[in-house]
Amino acid sequence: MLTESRRRAYLHAMQVVPWLPRTELPFAAPSRPELLLPLEPLVEEVALVPVPQAAPVAVPVGKPSERQKIEIPRPSATPRAASKSPEATEEAVAPVKAVPVPPPRFALQLLRAGRCLVLVELATGEPFQSRDPSYLLLKDMLRAAGLPDSPQIIGEPVRWPLLVRGNLDQGPEAARDFVQGFIQARLEEAPCACLWLVGLPAVRFAGEADEQAYYRELPVEGLGHTWALPGLEVLMDEPQRKADVWKAMRRLMARWKPSDE
Repeated sequence: MLTESRRRAYLHAMQVVPWLPRTELPFAAPSRPELLLPLEPLVEEVALVPVPQAAPVAVPVGKPSERQKIEIPRPSATPRAASKSPEATEEAVAPVKAVPVPPPRFALQLLRAGRCLVLVELATGEPFQSRDPSYLLLKDMLRAAGLPDSPQIIGEPVRWPLLVRGNLDQGPEAARDFVQGFIQARLEEAPCACLWLVGLPAVRFAGEADEQAYYRELPVEGLGHTWALPGLEVLMDEPQRKADVWKAMRRLMARWKPSDE
């Protein structure tokens, strides 16, 4: 049998608080005499406490002047590997599905001006009108480059994505292949000395570059020599960029101007 001190120590470890009334309770059963006796002094002894995955460790039970602490093993919060269900294992090893990349959205118009082709971004998505400020700016740029300022429109605008619905791949790579294939078909009909890429979508999906390539000449396989430029709307909103366009144009003008001029 447990001694009273040991029983109270176990109750304390289980967070059970025992108490005794100070006075006799009416209609209560008589108390056991041993409960009213003073606690016996604890004799220091050694108890072995099981430690998971380790050798038993000797832990002193307590001193005569201290209340004994008894450690109760608690279940581990980490489930064992053997207790995992097959469903949980399948979920853990299931591959994460890649999030589909939304198709880019842009509209491009191809024009021919003398010995150059011009692939220009349509900021509004609509074809150029004769009095559009952006179209008037393009005419000024062609005139400054020594090219005809009334360019010939080639085909309908290239609009992306092609389909509103369906399972057809319309991501960035598909858009690049489509735009480059469209231009290559026009080059087979009539070659050009330089392809102007006006606007970020034209630079990205025809020249395979970004805005860091503005004002530079880019050789693109299948398209020949290209020239990357900011969009017409950007040039109107930031007129200081026109100086950079003019500097680059002066370096490249010999590519499309006849040698006898």
